[in-house]
Amino acid sequence: MAPVGDDAGPDPHWGDAAWPRVILHADLDAFFASVEQLDHPEWRRRPVLVGGRGPRSVVAAASYEARRHGCRSAMPMAQALRLCPDAIVAPPRGARYREISAAFMAILGRIGPEVEPLSVDEAFVDATGSQRLHGSGARMAELVRAWTRSELGLTVSVGVAASKFVAKIASDLRKPDGLTVIEPAQTIGALAPLPIERMWGVGPRTLPRVHAAGIRTFADLQALDEPEAQRRLGDAGAQWWALARGMDSRAVVAGREARSIGHEETFGTDLASESEVAHRLLPLVEDVARRLRRHGVRAGTATLKIRLGDFTTFTRSHSLDEPTDRTDTLWEVARGVLRAWAATGFRPVRLIGVQCSNLERGADAGGLFPDLDDERQRALDAATDRIAERFGAEAVRRGGTAGRESPPP
Repeated sequence: MAPVGDDAGPDPHWGDAAWPRVILHADLDAFFASVEQLDHPEWRRRPVLVGGRGPRSVVAAASYEARRHGCRSAMPMAQALRLCPDAIVAPPRGARYREISAAFMAILGRIGPEVEPLSVDEAFVDATGSQRLHGSGARMAELVRAWTRSELGLTVSVGVAASKFVAKIASDLRKPDGLTVIEPAQTIGALAPLPIERMWGVGPRTLPRVHAAGIRTFADLQALDEPEAQRRLGDAGAQWWALARGMDSRAVVAGREARSIGHEETFGTDLASESEVAHRLLPLVEDVARRLRRHGVRAGTATLKIRLGDFTTFTRSHSLDEPTDRTDTLWEVARGVLRAWAATGFRPVRLIGVQCSNLERGADAGGLFPDLDDERQRALDAATDRIAERFGAEAVRRGGTAGRESPPP
């Protein structure tokens, strides 16, 4: 396992028979917080927390300056501010993060066409076929870091290995702004000392069972044979046994499209009436519909998520007669599902969410006679999309929901 610094020169060797594949995992450092520091130079080198200030708000991202105080993502914002009272709290800006993410993915695409995003700030790249053009895996990782720094003003940590799992582990070892190469022959030794919590699928619920089986590090799992690992750990044991040795043949899947698009909001105080919920639901539907159109997909199913103050959660799905990306259609469905749930006995609402799934790409073929209502609604959607893109989503919203069954045309 070798760290690679900025002073590593060009590698004239473009291939190595010992590498069956060259996989990069690139992960932007403290992405949301770093973007806020980029856009607000006066915040650089100061602790920044991205999220809301409400009593139920959580930290979406924490800068490394804030992490030194113990702050982390998914922590309640109130707790983070107790740990770091001087932290700057920045509200999330989804459109800006998506803009930077698209530019970052384009940078990765220069290394090779096989880019598999895991989220807005990290992705795998299969660079096996790019060695003759760019050099070794380490050299390609340096290019990613240099391009990201010069073009986006951000730092990225990159791991290089012969498999996706090991590349992901490698990118986490030296953060921020790190580069780690794990050679195929080094894989077992490099993974051995790591705590088993770094294994994919071993989370807070699973960890006690794994520890009870006598496994606390990758080395403990490597010391077993496969049948024994499966006997101790059940069905997942064989997969974990293989991963502990770096055995991961999964391909990098380029252009993997989202299976669903959704948005949800948690409220500082519970919403006490159906009309209040509907008023807060409409902007969520608008945002989801806008994202459907941006991605060029239409949804066949819309799902409404409702969480009460006691954390009881309801989900209600509705299958559409035909896939759509129209805001008014999705709002009509969401409003109808909300009304049906409220009719069973309304209770104060802590969170609502909208998710669209069964996504299909492409536009309607159209018929012999134009549908004037469809054309009018799509013209309205296109106009609001342009305004939102230029001035932000809050610059344009459809009319109020109280007493209305659908947004006004």
